[in-house]
Amino acid sequence: MKGDNILLTRIDNRLVHGQVGVTWTKTLNANLIIVADDAVASNELQQSLMAVTAKASGAGIRFWTLQHTADIIEKAAPSQRIFVVVKTPADARRLVEIGVHLKEVNVGNMHFSQGKRELTKKVYVDDQDLEDLKFLASHGSTVYCQDVPGTEKVFVDANTTC
Repeated sequence: MKGDNILLTRIDNRLVHGQVGVTWTKTLNANLIIVADDAVASNELQQSLMAVTAKASGAGIRFWTLQHTADIIEKAAPSQRIFVVVKTPADARRLVEIGVHLKEVNVGNMHFSQGKRELTKKVYVDDQDLEDLKFLASHGSTVYCQDVPGTEKVFVDANTTC
């Protein structure tokens, strides 16, 4: 199945930063971070900044579009332990819609903005975000909000409201 090597998918509007690039990567024992983001896939400045953070964890990093991620993920070697990072619930949903199985989806950071409501202290969603998270949960993903490893998980399912 596409995505069997994916240890975790994290939704974080900052993509790769210290918490993601080091703390989560080391906790997961991931050896490859895939940033699945259509804009970042062609933005060398953003890539170079994120690559510095990933290097600190000892993991490799790739910057792919959502479609390229779906096209190539099943070709991963069995030794690859992959940590996928996306910016939005819509991006995670898109991966599932184009055939990638996301076993676990961690919602780590989604900033407050106009029209968003608090789901947790670090996660703010609008109606579409919540619908996308529920879609993931209804399509075989375990979805939860968790800022850093070891803290409480707040699970998202079809009945989640905020």
